[in-house]
Amino acid sequence: MSTEQTSEAPFVAVHDACKTYGSGQGAVRALAHVDLQVPRGRFVSVIGPSGCGKSTLLRLVAGLEEPDGGAVRICGRTAAQARAAKMIGFVPQVPALLPWLDVLDNVRVLEKVNRPGNRRESRRGLASDPVALLTRLGLGDVLHRRPRQLSGGMQQRTALARAFALEPQVLLMDEPFSALDEFTRESAQLQLLDVWQELRTTVVFVTHSIAEAVLLSDTVVVMAAAPGRVAGVVDIDLDRPRHHDQLDTAAMHEHEHRVRQLLETAWNPLRDVV
Repeated sequence: MSTEQTSEAPFVAVHDACKTYGSGQGAVRALAHVDLQVPRGRFVSVIGPSGCGKSTLLRLVAGLEEPDGGAVRICGRTAAQARAAKMIGFVPQVPALLPWLDVLDNVRVLEKVNRPGNRRESRRGLASDPVALLTRLGLGDVLHRRPRQLSGGMQQRTALARAFALEPQVLLMDEPFSALDEFTRESAQLQLLDVWQELRTTVVFVTHSIAEAVLLSDTVVVMAAAPGRVAGVVDIDLDRPRHHDQLDTAAMHEHEHRVRQLLETAWNPLRDVV
């Protein structure tokens, strides 16, 4: 199944991707014939049970691994070519901040990578101003703190700022808020949306939270396990900009219900979806 629900040409295109780890009786089929199409500037979340290959799919798009079959393209390039051209940003579950640098310098450290001559065009707007970017993410008062002086939520938002500052054309996020408490997570979601709304980076976001997937996304891709595959796609037609007042609306609950139905089928493929 494909996520192509629009006439827009896909910016991220995964076609018939397969990935198996190991061989013989110990082989594990992580992905089987996965199709994923993400138009430029869209926010797509991938959700599914543990072991369904969400993180494997993200690594294929990031160019960190190669599929055994099928193809991955970023704006017509292979994922490896896109990664070499610094088109891809990656935010893992655990922020990899440099402990000897403060918040601001952890974001500025990548300016060497982005200096003129290393990029096709100079940076501009919010991504070119680390102080403004960090402030929009709620970190304006902690610019000169070291990572050990920050909460987990602050560390993860610093990692987000660093990723956005690179101005990647595709930003991949692997459950960046999974370790946060509910209140901190909701705040981080809104701050992420605020920055994304301005920069409109193409995002593929892995999550285990139905509410998070629906709140953030234009499209939610539901995966099933054994082997990892796309079980279905839900387009989210809630108005933007999004806000947490939408969490208790009938429209939000209807989208969550559709995602939950697909997830239940992903857990039990013999169950019929109504």
